[in-house]
Amino acid sequence: MEWSNWSGLEHARPSRVVRPGDTAGIVAEVERARERRSTVKMVGTGHSFTGIAAPEQTMLVPSGMAGIVSVDREAMTVTALAGTRLQDLNEGLERLGLSLHNMGDIAEQTLAGAVSTGTHGTGGIAGGLAAQLAGLEMVTGTGEVLRVTADDDPGLLDLARVGLGALGVLTTLTFKVEPLFLLEAREEPMAWDTALATYDEMTAGSHHVDLYWFPHTDRTMVKRNDRLAADVSEAEPLPRWRSWLDDDFLSNTFFGALNLATNRVPAVIPRLNQVSARALTARTYSDVAHRVFTSPRLVVFREMEYAVPREVGLEVLRECRRVIDASDVRITFPVEVRSTPADDVALSTASGRDSFYLAFHTHRDAEHRRYFGLVEPVLRAAGGRPHWGKVHTLGADDLAERYPRFEDFLALRDRLDPDRVFANAYLRRVLGA
Repeated sequence: MEWSNWSGLEHARPSRVVRPGDTAGIVAEVERARERRSTVKMVGTGHSFTGIAAPEQTMLVPSGMAGIVSVDREAMTVTALAGTRLQDLNEGLERLGLSLHNMGDIAEQTLAGAVSTGTHGTGGIAGGLAAQLAGLEMVTGTGEVLRVTADDDPGLLDLARVGLGALGVLTTLTFKVEPLFLLEAREEPMAWDTALATYDEMTAGSHHVDLYWFPHTDRTMVKRNDRLAADVSEAEPLPRWRSWLDDDFLSNTFFGALNLATNRVPAVIPRLNQVSARALTARTYSDVAHRVFTSPRLVVFREMEYAVPREVGLEVLRECRRVIDASDVRITFPVEVRSTPADDVALSTASGRDSFYLAFHTHRDAEHRRYFGLVEPVLRAAGGRPHWGKVHTLGADDLAERYPRFEDFLALRDRLDPDRVFANAYLRRVLGA
């Protein structure tokens, strides 16, 4: 069987494929791998662009490890099996009248994969999924079932919450939740100079802000999401026809076809970006939080994202634009800009500092290496930390300089996986052999 990730960048041919139905089944596979001095890796939906989940020998598939297992309304926590897709968790929480505080814009990932790679949204009081964790359970490299909570061992939880799949196989995750709430989304086109001049004001005045710059233009699209003090029954979502036109047809079907065409004739991209950006119109709607945060992404792409210190973010964005404008690369996808507050998760890209995220995308059939290679030096020079699940070239020495608790994480890895049962090529690069 061949495994590949969603973007098609990573491939592997594991020697065994196992679908464990419970924690005991995972323990058995870990012990087997340890005895044979081999490796085991639980895969998710493949939405990481790196090889972080690539299995070398035994591949575990979490199809039997999905669903919400408990709700504690007094503590306001929900525990779910680690193979649950984020979309399914969101829908289950909605039925319970509950919600996560924040999330990214894609909901196809398993909870284990999204948490382990540091998946994040924008704004709020907690930007990343890992920062919303109250506890977790995992099977370590010695076959031990380890339960970690903020009450019992907050220091260990801070190290394990973004674990990269290097510490153990996650089996359950316990999230802090809150009552289901409405978000109002205001989306509007905005000139480059206006967007950058008012970005700090917008992020101070709205709960969640996304900014998209269209390369080769002076145009951006800004999305501001704000909580409403209203009952969820008062939601005013987009009309079905408008949602289909904007989010299904234009953003996916038409955009995908446009990319296939422009891949063959890249010289037309700047003009098309100008036309596309100027065709965007404002819209306002409200819905339960997860339907506003997330949206379908059917066009397969490749992505690099870095978090730089919040205070230098706008200047780094300007420098990235300067580098792109000075080159002959032609980019169809907008550059996405987000920001989050600092958190205390050791390997979170927002660990210890307010962060400004810049994400760069290409169509799956376009050449991404030259584009990413142009802007990555700018991001690295600004002290940027790459998203663990997205394309980057950094190794262990580079990353150790960027994370104050990097050595603590390596020491914990030595303790929980002394035989490197969970190792693969990507982890050897970013954590050292």
